[in-house]
Amino acid sequence: MMAGIRGKDTRPEMILRRGLHARGFRFRLHVRRLPGTPDLVFPGRRAVIFVHGCFWHGHDCHMFRLPATRREFWRAKIEGNAARDVAAEDALVADGWRVLTLWECALKGRERLPVEAVLDRAAGWLVNGPARETIAGGANGGF
Repeated sequence: MMAGIRGKDTRPEMILRRGLHARGFRFRLHVRRLPGTPDLVFPGRRAVIFVHGCFWHGHDCHMFRLPATRREFWRAKIEGNAARDVAAEDALVADGWRVLTLWECALKGRERLPVEAVLDRAAGWLVNGPARETIAGGANGGF
């Protein structure tokens, strides 16, 4: 079953890619030489974007629930993914890159944000954002 799970070209990633491209941003995809293989890389802006699935990366939102079977296996797997995410982000920031993490719940689920709001926020961050930023769904808009 797990072999059928996509790691690239997911629906949230494609929404972000199409929206940013339409706004004039140009990027590279899945650059393997960078820590964590970011989903979108903007070399001229020294910026990267990760699009994380809430389940696979252990996001604390309504879309994440630990499976009832094999709980220890899943807990270890998801905690390992989250630890690798933090290590990759730290390495990128230490190397002078800015990092945006877009969580799946920002574009899917009952607490999703309007697509245009997510794209506006990502575009604004690309122009002049901090070293680390996160966009997630929820009542507070992920701010």
